Amino acid sequence: MPWKNSDSRYSTVSIALHWLMLVLLALVYAAIELRGIFPKGSGGRTLIVESHFMLGLTVFVLVWIRLFARSLGPAPQIFPASPHWQTTLAKVMHWALYLFMIAMPMLGWMVTSAKGNQVMFYGFDLPMPLAENKDLARRLQGWHVLGGTIGYWLIGLHAIAGLYHHYVVGDNTLLRMMPKRMTRP
Repeated sequence: MPWKNSDSRYSTVSIALHWLMLVLLALVYAAIELRGIFPKGSGGRTLIVESHFMLGLTVFVLVWIRLFARSLGPAPQIFPASPHWQTTLAKVMHWALYLFMIAMPMLGWMVTSAKGNQVMFYGFDLPMPLAENKDLARRLQGWHVLGGTIGYWLIGLHAIAGLYHHYVVGDNTLLRMMPKRMTRP
């Protein structure tokens, strides 16, 4: 069944969501980094910032599906087995990434709300979780920016660890999350 992990691979759903969310996170970061190419108040800048919101909230929705899929069974085993400290560090890293994918969209939503702006999500106006409060918006935005910087590090370290396990250690850590056609000899 595509929702359950096997002994050697993550489920089809988990694999698809992992790589889809990587693309979405890359687009979220690209949107916010590239907004500066448009002047403030321009239609292009508004579009790119709204895309940042929509893509971030899409990650927020998908992370819950991912967590549900993760709850359906144990993770596939790593062969050869990693030392206990690496396994513990990997668990901490994964939960930090999940926390990041939940907290960042929520913070962004609260920042937008505290600025007095409505957030649209695929044509629906989302409720405003906070009343307009420009001072609170600035403080929350500071946390959101800090979280974004931490996210760069989390994502980068996660990618480096996967590549390290694949090319240096030679275990199946990365292969467990690769689409089937990419794992065949």
